[in-house]
Amino acid sequence: MTNKHRAAVSFIFVSVLLGMVAFGIALPPLPKLISEFAGGDIARASADLGLFGTTFAVMQFFFAPVLGMLSDRYGRRPVLLLSNFGAALDYMIMAMAPSLRWLFLGRILSGLSSSSIPTATAYISDVTPPEKRSKAFGLLAAAYGAGFIVGPVIGGWLALYNPRLPFWVAGIANLLNAAYGLFVLPESLPPERRQPRLAWRKANPIGALRLLRSHAELLGLASVGFLGYLAYEVYATVWILYVMYRFGWDQRMIGMALTLVGVLAIGYSAALVGPVVARFGERRTMLAGLLFAAFGFVLYGRAGSSLTFFVAVAITALWQLAGPTSQSLMTRQVSASEQGELQGAIGSLRGIAMIIGPQMFAGTFTYFISRDHHLPGAPWYLAALLVAISLVIAVYATGDKKRPQEQVDTGFAAAEAEAK
Repeated sequence: MTNKHRAAVSFIFVSVLLGMVAFGIALPPLPKLISEFAGGDIARASADLGLFGTTFAVMQFFFAPVLGMLSDRYGRRPVLLLSNFGAALDYMIMAMAPSLRWLFLGRILSGLSSSSIPTATAYISDVTPPEKRSKAFGLLAAAYGAGFIVGPVIGGWLALYNPRLPFWVAGIANLLNAAYGLFVLPESLPPERRQPRLAWRKANPIGALRLLRSHAELLGLASVGFLGYLAYEVYATVWILYVMYRFGWDQRMIGMALTLVGVLAIGYSAALVGPVVARFGERRTMLAGLLFAAFGFVLYGRAGSSLTFFVAVAITALWQLAGPTSQSLMTRQVSASEQGELQGAIGSLRGIAMIIGPQMFAGTFTYFISRDHHLPGAPWYLAALLVAISLVIAVYATGDKKRPQEQVDTGFAAAEAEAK
């Protein structure tokens, strides 16, 4: 990889990191602003906050394929830069919002601009050889996780001074990121490898998902990914309520545990994925990650003490081995001109999971902590079941076949030759 492309890949990592930091910065003050616009009515504010979360997921569902297709047709660079400028604009709108409707508009634009993450992933596929993509995707996941941990800390601190200040900081961070990209980000997809025309029939969730049905292995891996995204929603929905209900944790203990979850996820993604893949291969690494996740979720549900729960945290964090490897295997199944479409379809799957997952796990937890059906670990068992099903699918979808590994031309060699 040339110095030029190293700088470009570094920008992608920094872009994802800053994007998630900005997203996290905006989280702590958002409920307070919504509550102020709701006149202090907590019930109304809670309903509005839920609507904001659903809207963000819906935007991901609809626009991830659109941006993915646009990047296949016009290149990754313009989509990434416009998304960064768009993110800066939407956070500034939220900072100045005079009413709930304006705040809601900013959230819509935030969901749209965040749909560019699949394009960033496609960029990495363009400039990284197939055998090194798992490691690159692991580093990308680490940047994603680090931003999500650091962001809320910064946002909570800034909100102490002014609830709108975090939005200004998030907007400025995205603006600087976009300006930086104007100078260092080269195009990763040359014109001869782009889609000859924009196929609007594919630039929608249903059309994009058709791509996932084009290969049996691709469909299987997409199913693994969707079930994983769905299971992951148990964290956002039940985690805090569960530890308060089972162990009586206070906010300090919850904060420590959540920090541990994030640190382990980042560490495993950045430090383990590359070496483990080099030693055992992508398929075995992916299957091991899924097995650890299923076992860890069962242990969450059965944990009778805080110590056991922390052991489950450490085991389940090894799930990070599965995401980058399964995504790398998926990129091998499509051509260079379809990488954006592929990542857009994956983004839509994530959006669907974000829409239905919270209701599914919240409903399960509510039902099983009632007097007649007391099984508080039920949401974790459900998550374990989803991951176990995905493990079975992964075994069959990527079964050891006596055939050479398909090498898809992603444009990496051409980009190297052009740079030289």
